Amino acid sequence: MQYKTLFSFSMLFIFSQLLVAQTTTEKDTTSLPVIEYSNSAPKYEIAGIKVTGASNYEDFVLIGFSGLAVGDVVSVPGDAITNAVKRFWKQGLFSDVKILADKIKDGKIWLTIALKQRPRISEINYIGLKKNEIQELELRVGLVKGNQITPNISDRAKKVIEKYLEEKGFLNVLVNVYQRNDPNKAGYVIVDINVDKKLKTKIHKLYYIGNKALSHIQINKVMKKTNDNNWRNFFRTKKFVREEYEKDKIALIDKYNEIGYRDAYIVSDSVVKFDDKSVDVYITINEGKKYYYRNIKWIGNTIYPYQYLNTVLGIKKGDVYNHKNLMARLQTDDDAVSKLYQNRGYLFFNVDPVEVRVDNDSIDFEMRMYEGKPATINEVGIQGNTRVYDHVVRRELRTKPGQLYSQEDIMRSLRELAQMGHFDPEKIKPDIQPDPENGTVDITYDLETKGSDQINFSAGWGSTGVVGSIGLKFSNFAIQNLFKPDTYRIVPQGEGQTLTLNGSTSGQSYSSVSLSFLEPWLGGKRPNSLSASIYYSTQSTVSDRYSANYSNYINSMYTGYGSSTSSSLYQTEIDPNKYMRTLGASIGYGKRLNWPDDYFVFQGELSYQLFMLSQWYYLPPLTDGKYNNFSVNLTLSRNSIDNPIYTRSGSSFSLGLKITPPYSSLNGKNYASTTMTNAERYKWLEYHKWTFTGKTYTPLTPDNKLVLMSRAMFSYLGQFNKNVRSPFETFVMGGDGMSSYTTYGTDYIAMRGYSNGSLTPTDPTLGTPMGYLYDKFTMELHYPLSLEQSATIYALTFVEAGNCFNKISDYNPFNLKRTAGIGVRIFLPMFGMMGIDWGYGFDKDNTGKLSGSQFHFVLGQEL
Repeated sequence: MQYKTLFSFSMLFIFSQLLVAQTTTEKDTTSLPVIEYSNSAPKYEIAGIKVTGASNYEDFVLIGFSGLAVGDVVSVPGDAITNAVKRFWKQGLFSDVKILADKIKDGKIWLTIALKQRPRISEINYIGLKKNEIQELELRVGLVKGNQITPNISDRAKKVIEKYLEEKGFLNVLVNVYQRNDPNKAGYVIVDINVDKKLKTKIHKLYYIGNKALSHIQINKVMKKTNDNNWRNFFRTKKFVREEYEKDKIALIDKYNEIGYRDAYIVSDSVVKFDDKSVDVYITINEGKKYYYRNIKWIGNTIYPYQYLNTVLGIKKGDVYNHKNLMARLQTDDDAVSKLYQNRGYLFFNVDPVEVRVDNDSIDFEMRMYEGKPATINEVGIQGNTRVYDHVVRRELRTKPGQLYSQEDIMRSLRELAQMGHFDPEKIKPDIQPDPENGTVDITYDLETKGSDQINFSAGWGSTGVVGSIGLKFSNFAIQNLFKPDTYRIVPQGEGQTLTLNGSTSGQSYSSVSLSFLEPWLGGKRPNSLSASIYYSTQSTVSDRYSANYSNYINSMYTGYGSSTSSSLYQTEIDPNKYMRTLGASIGYGKRLNWPDDYFVFQGELSYQLFMLSQWYYLPPLTDGKYNNFSVNLTLSRNSIDNPIYTRSGSSFSLGLKITPPYSSLNGKNYASTTMTNAERYKWLEYHKWTFTGKTYTPLTPDNKLVLMSRAMFSYLGQFNKNVRSPFETFVMGGDGMSSYTTYGTDYIAMRGYSNGSLTPTDPTLGTPMGYLYDKFTMELHYPLSLEQSATIYALTFVEAGNCFNKISDYNPFNLKRTAGIGVRIFLPMFGMMGIDWGYGFDKDNTGKLSGSQFHFVLGQEL
């Protein structure tokens, strides 16, 4: 009872401070209302309420927020008044809150809610931070110009900044938030945030206690972001970041679970200051015992027998317990048990591994399965396609309405969409919406259209001057829309066909034009392709007078006699009667195969080339005449790469045969005769050309960014008759694989680290460089720097070996020219693939010189 009385008097004193009658002005002074404080508080009817000190808010809003209203009967003092004051304090927008009694008369009371607003922010200054740090923090701290600042907001800003800098390794950071009145704005303050980062905190030493199964070195590999000052961590961060440290502790326990220690846990850990800039970290581990799998029982399986499921699972009795591997084999691996079911339509399949018995160090598992019913695809939607007709996209999809759901079909559809080149392959995603009640699933492919048409400009230096080239590639051409003007964007578009136009010239000495067309879905129902091309090139050389002047000039340089005709040496004289002209055309047909799998494609092509030579001495033994090249090209290829621009996985193999009729065996002529002219001997070229190319892509990191590309290339040009060895279709090896001119009778093979053509062997009979066989082996490491739609950029490092031979009897698989180097690739949708490589050739080229350092440019070709 005594405590209750003391409490009552205390409350009366508080209310006496809240309810103060004060209405004094210069013109009017009245007596303060008398409020009686007793155990029984009097009740009054509120006759009026006004608000002072809150000019930024409407009075009726604040009165409503108080919970008080005119006409209410309240006890004074009492709960209604107290609760109103608490509401305003809780809001945090006011630094002082009072409810005053202005007048009491005839059982009525007039109230004033007297508030004092917290100041607003007019300016924010960050002191001790870098510009980029300020930009990142401005979005986090919650301080906004014009808004009010409260103690809570100030404290929160301080904690956010401290945490941000702790993540960067500044554990001893000091942050102070100061407010000062703005002299130019009443009710506003300038906020100064003063940051003293101190020295960045690094880890001096890591101490592990209780570890036996994992050594210090093994733990160091697991804790990737928490590293001490050890030589093994030379390239790794040494700073201590609390957030990364917590992640690394979880990773450590996960590693123990992977090697059978499922009960392992961290008993304690502590971070102890070593000096002003470093700490020591102590971690005590209880490893527990090592566990093994014993019996595995499948429950609920009706589609596959348990023997087959055990084979797919790949875990046998006596294997070390590994929870991560168990879940991967059940759920996430490409050949996991769940994928096995999902590829047969069982979208609602679920498997739950349950430990049913633990004896000493052995664990028995029950794989409790719910197979459910097969899910049928209900709707297939496409979003984001603004480039090609919808049927062009849908024909690439393996998921059709009415079919059973298949995870494999979805992944294959994603690959085919990426291969089209019309969409950003990094942003193609399926939205899968299952409906368990109806046993159906809706699939929507979210696409982001990108430009795939390309324009190429290039310039090179040839023997007769600068060669300029321009190329246009329209990858969404529609020949069906030639007479539909509304489909034109330079050319008619919409059907996903490819039209390519190229032209090159160096003035009078060289020019070429080409036109090609590709229809990837001939007839629109099956992925059978039709291709066609036509091209023409002409190349002339200098006159005899220029050659004679050049020879005289060279002689004068060595003998010191004779007149120098330097003026003519720098003037190109083109003789139009000395030329090589090429006219060619081809038509091809490709068909996707179903066996061995539908990644295989068989292509056949008929090709014809007419070579017209006049006083052309660069292709011995041919100088004059017309030569015909009619060939059949057969190619069997398999391509399963996931992304045509930055490939992470998959492979590409191609085996090709280019063959002509064996004319020398059919026409009855004696090609060994010395009276047969070269023009007659090579009128119809004959040869068989074999080509093999194989590439594989292997991701080396869990995020699939670091990728190893391995490649092997081999090609051989053979003859039916040793007396009719073709001077066309030969190989020139070395350099960037680009010629200053488009020469249709020669294949240019890149070999970085060596100059152009320097690895081409000399034909002993003709005395001119001419290759008939080459091999090449490459390994490259790729890492992406940017995977944005606007530009895909990746860095690479490579090792390479290869060589070129004149005869198959000269071939030695161990006689290889070696090189290594680095490079970068940039893919721009408008211009295609570009890049630059630096390579170092370790061996002598065919001129006898050590190759050494070489730079090479990439303009669309593959090195």
